[in-house]
Amino acid sequence: MAKFYKTEFKIVILSEDPIGDIALEDLNYFVTDGPGCLKQFSETKQTELTGKKAVRELYAAGSDPEFFQLDDKGNDLKY
Repeated sequence: MAKFYKTEFKIVILSEDPIGDIALEDLNYFVTDGPGCLKQFSETKQTELTGKKAVRELYAAGSDPEFFQLDDKGNDLKY
């Protein structure tokens, strides 16, 4: 059976101006090359997920189980 993982990053950014809603690639540029900005990776958490939990996380992310080739109950559709 396939394995699934959920990885969460917490990034602290100190800046002179508010950042607001920003795309991840723009955020990378902002904290790497932008003026008056400091980043700190303060936490990384990785959790192995069962198929059933992967399905819940996929739905929460706006996707569906077919993204990982699973059915609604977390069973592998490849086999």
